[in-house]
Amino acid sequence: MKIFRKFGAAAILFCLPFTTFAWGTNGHRISGEIAYSYLTPKARLAVKQILGNESMAMASNWADFIKSDDSFRYLYNWHFVDFDKAMTQAEMNDYLAKDTEVDAYTKMNFMIAELKKPGLSKENKLLYLRMLIHVVEDVHQPFHTGHKDDKGANDFKLNWFGKPTNMHSLWDSELIDFQQLSYTEYVAAINHTTTAQRAEWQKAPISQWLYESNQLAEKLYTDTKPGDNLSYKYNFNHLDILNQQLLKGGVRLAGVLNEIFK
Repeated sequence: MKIFRKFGAAAILFCLPFTTFAWGTNGHRISGEIAYSYLTPKARLAVKQILGNESMAMASNWADFIKSDDSFRYLYNWHFVDFDKAMTQAEMNDYLAKDTEVDAYTKMNFMIAELKKPGLSKENKLLYLRMLIHVVEDVHQPFHTGHKDDKGANDFKLNWFGKPTNMHSLWDSELIDFQQLSYTEYVAAINHTTTAQRAEWQKAPISQWLYESNQLAEKLYTDTKPGDNLSYKYNFNHLDILNQQLLKGGVRLAGVLNEIFK
């Protein structure tokens, strides 16, 4: 009966609209695999003790896979921080300093603090690690800092090679899938960083991640109109941005986990 329920939940999952997700399955796995490559030995051991045989790449999608389970619906708002406009750095810092909402910013800070506690239960360690992996990656998808009024560009309708879609889904998965690479092939193609570059990205506070994503989202909102039919040229013009965000998400996730498990 338990097996039947598990398969039933999976069946429901694949019937759900994917527009509610951030980075598609491959996108999360790409950033998760990149992050694992930059973990310290101590952090790798700690992650292994919590995840067991589940790799970080596989764990990175757990937060989306359980969206069909009513007992986890309270986690929905953990995935994003929506804004009404392009924020200056000062406006972003001021907003986040006063932020008490249930959102990606407050919950990342919460999970980081919890995972540092020595007495945290095994169950909560697993929940918070899976969620932290996922949410750090999420906020590097620009439209997880998008507009409230269009649900992070889910209501920004356009066409991709003549197929109806929306801006959020395009950046979640369709641009990534268009490269026709497995997640391991994708990682091999883009995971080339210097020590200095990693140090620069990892020293940035979470507020800086959100600021960068918000600025990218605003640029992407303005260089495309609802109803546009996008194809090869859009891919050519935006692939470097996509790859950098996937790479930054992985590198910064590694930095967070190395700090937690130092």
